[in-house]
Amino acid sequence: MPVNRRTALRGGALAAASAALVATARPAFAASASPDPLKAIVAGYRELQTGINRPSPERAAALKNLGRVAKSYYDSMSVAGNGPLWTDLPLGPGSDYTTSMYARLRAIAVDWGTPGATLCGDPQVLDSIKKALELIYTSQYNPQVGEIGNWYTYEIGVPYYLLHTLVTVADQLTADELARYVSPIKRFVGNPNLRANNPKVVETGANRADKALISIVAGALIGDPAWIRTGLDAITDVAGGGAASVLAKLDRAAGDGFHVDGSFIQHDTIPYPGHYGIVLLTALAGTVHVTEGTEYALPDDLKQKIYALVGDTYAPFVYAGALMEPVRGRMLSRQGETGHDIGHQLTVATLVLARSATGTVQAELSGLAAKWIKEGSYAPFLEIPDPERFAPGPDLVATPGIELAQEMLARRVRPTPIVAAHRIFGQQDRMVHVTEGWSASLGVGSARISRYEAINGMNLHGWHVGDGVLYVFLPNAKGHYSDAYWPTVDPALLPGTTAKAGPSGPPSGTPVTTKAHVGGVRWDARHGAYAMDFASEDGSLTAKKSWFFTPAGVVCLGAGITDASGQAVRTAIENRNLGENGRGMLLADGSVVGTVPGRASTLHRPRWLHLDNVGGYVLLDNSEVTALREDRVGAWRDIDTGANTKGTTTPNTRRYQKLVIEHGANPTDAKYAYAVLPGASVVSTVASALAWRVRANTAEVQALRLWDNTLLANFYTAGTVDDVTVSGPASVAVGRTGKGWQLAVSDPTQLQDSVRVTVRRRTVDVPLSGSCGATKIIPWG
Repeated sequence: MPVNRRTALRGGALAAASAALVATARPAFAASASPDPLKAIVAGYRELQTGINRPSPERAAALKNLGRVAKSYYDSMSVAGNGPLWTDLPLGPGSDYTTSMYARLRAIAVDWGTPGATLCGDPQVLDSIKKALELIYTSQYNPQVGEIGNWYTYEIGVPYYLLHTLVTVADQLTADELARYVSPIKRFVGNPNLRANNPKVVETGANRADKALISIVAGALIGDPAWIRTGLDAITDVAGGGAASVLAKLDRAAGDGFHVDGSFIQHDTIPYPGHYGIVLLTALAGTVHVTEGTEYALPDDLKQKIYALVGDTYAPFVYAGALMEPVRGRMLSRQGETGHDIGHQLTVATLVLARSATGTVQAELSGLAAKWIKEGSYAPFLEIPDPERFAPGPDLVATPGIELAQEMLARRVRPTPIVAAHRIFGQQDRMVHVTEGWSASLGVGSARISRYEAINGMNLHGWHVGDGVLYVFLPNAKGHYSDAYWPTVDPALLPGTTAKAGPSGPPSGTPVTTKAHVGGVRWDARHGAYAMDFASEDGSLTAKKSWFFTPAGVVCLGAGITDASGQAVRTAIENRNLGENGRGMLLADGSVVGTVPGRASTLHRPRWLHLDNVGGYVLLDNSEVTALREDRVGAWRDIDTGANTKGTTTPNTRRYQKLVIEHGANPTDAKYAYAVLPGASVVSTVASALAWRVRANTAEVQALRLWDNTLLANFYTAGTVDDVTVSGPASVAVGRTGKGWQLAVSDPTQLQDSVRVTVRRRTVDVPLSGSCGATKIIPWG
């Protein structure tokens, strides 16, 4: 099983596992009648591993499947002599396999400590766990080893899995044994504020939160209150005067941590609500859970800030229980972490937080969790048919998440309803558009935000994920991006992107673009505009790209498409994963288009197209379109070769429908204009063919009139369209509301102090300094 970056949090309430444990001499955590905050922390962390023993058919089925894998690890483990525990995980300094060793041992230990599990209470299993702890302590992870390779392995990854194991068997270990096995954690995480292998690095974001929780639990295991306090203080960065507090809200573009507009950044330039942000939330939820009711409990004001993060930062990017692709960074390439996997982890963290919340806050958190569970039919939260896939948590052992969800659902919590929303997160260059029937988001890059992240052997085909990808999420295709999409999709023809046909070369870490103009304006909950001044990574291809979002669909405009490389330039209207042997009629102006795999069709100036079970497409200019249905084969190992995350070499075949506009080689000022109508019928597609009024599509301004005469416009320079004039780059919306005329303005460049806007001979200077691309609303009479 590929072991991914995970957290300690596994939902659940107080475990009853102690009754199943086998007594040994001088246990370090024997039952005590008197309350002990350190023991309470250990017990709280144990229940996040082993659950609450809440009977249900779903729990029984999950335990059976989980036990099968845990037993296979146990049966194949050898604790005799000084050899490796598993033949496929060799021992050695700086071993790439250490995290996997501890992950497998954790699965065995938690199964042993979970009531009703396959290995529960077996004394021989316990004996093997103890011997395994000693063997890998001696050979792999002790205070004398040096950090070789990824620092994370030593300072977060292994400590978490080791603590999962230790809290589960703590009652069966002596104080001396616990101190011995925790000693390397003390070396590497003794000061959670700093990077152990480089004390000049101050920990931030998810890494700081992880180390804080590790310190709290490890300190409780060995009876070290000072270490617990150090962990608690690390959350708000007491040592650094709050500069690196994980709950601080930054008011600028980029930079690690949460931002005032709801953004979350890790690695300084990568939008990461869909991984590191959830890792951070998971650690905070675990901290709240294990300390609740003790003298170490977090103050109420801090807990309220944590609760508020769920709805502000994460919920906007959840569709059908899965996190949207544009906020998952390089984790797109992880076989064991699809959007549904990380969505399960968010659900567990939210459930744990809801238990400590009260009143309306508890109702809001529970409602969101209930919504994600109800809508997540592609990867049902309450089922674990394959322990290595879609496990709530999402680690191998995940029954606590099932139990906690059922505990919440038993209260007949009303799922949060779907509400239309259009939200722009200027500080991470992301946006989301939600309707009652479908949702959409964009993957873009700028001078502030990296176009992609490809590090540690991951995301090896991610060249274009920040080049203006239009992600569309449909209710009848909830698993579209989780169904082997990333190893099989053509990475040079992602929907919405304009790219060259030639090879891309190796990915280059975390590149930013040379263009600052990326952002948009929000008109209301159902409408908005977004713009991108695009330049390819090598700088040879440039274009101006706009997206106009409405309840019916997205109008996509491109202009100024210019390239001198000699390679063919294309814009992908669609590249839809139809699944294995996928079918679906494709129509163009009422005629059936050939769909024999591998055979392309050239469509001469079509007015509209329709793809069964996907939606419609309206061509708003005279472009010729190439339609191609093709079977593509790829393995997860092709896009992720990371030491502890690498995918399998098993080939996956998926059928795709491509719709592509060909701009030819060396285009100069080429254009495109089309509308994407998600979920539209043939009739509604045809009916909308004349509904879109493009008012401008040039390298200077792109604009659209809506049916109610509202104007949405993206200006790349000073200019005029219809009755609106601006003094510089801006995204503008003008129209009537229930309260009269209104003007909405933003600065996608995030560089200007103000922009002068004239509408119908009335002029206003709109202050934009420090707005970070946020929309400014101005009543207009």
